Amino acid sequence: MEYVSAVPVPQPRARAASAPDSAGSRRSLAAGLLLGAAGATVVLLASGQTWAEGEAAVGGGALPLSADGQEVTGLPAALAVVGLAALVAVFAVRGAGRLVVAGLLALSGLGAALSASSGASDRSALDEQAAQTTGNTSATVEALSHTAWPYVTAAGGLLILLAGLLALRYGNRWPAMSGRYERDGTPRPRKAARTAPDPERPEELWKALDRGEDPTREA
Repeated sequence: MEYVSAVPVPQPRARAASAPDSAGSRRSLAAGLLLGAAGATVVLLASGQTWAEGEAAVGGGALPLSADGQEVTGLPAALAVVGLAALVAVFAVRGAGRLVVAGLLALSGLGAALSASSGASDRSALDEQAAQTTGNTSATVEALSHTAWPYVTAAGGLLILLAGLLALRYGNRWPAMSGRYERDGTPRPRKAARTAPDPERPEELWKALDRGEDPTREA
């Protein structure tokens, strides 16, 4: 006669199946933070560099002129600041609010990239300088040239865009910054009132003295 063992067979834990997903969430979170912060930094730094150079004819000579990114267009730097704020706000909201903020992050990066690309061939800033320098409102800049900084700025905007796309795709798995500080409304358990030591049990008297209590005081 055969006997059937009643010992249960251990089953694999369900938590192990979620380990790859948790690791993927951490990787996407780290990538999003790195791309967003790096992209905003690149945009802000590159916007302060010289984007265009030229000359203005003054008194039979040529006066060199230059314009940085802020003078050509201040939009990329402003959108980079918006992107940084959205990157922080992603962790302060949940649900639909997180999707909205992630979309704002992506749009700010896209706007920064497009505005920087359009500024790569802009000459209006130097034409304005030429008119002010010569006193002739119809004067224009000569020997106009552009640097590579507008394209560096556009690359920074694309990094912010990638951070926004990651937040849109994986943001629902990322932790909320304020989650650990929120209260669920349940009352905290109260500590049990400490009872007075039993004078007939010396060990309790010694424990009370170790705690700095007066064993002779009534509770």
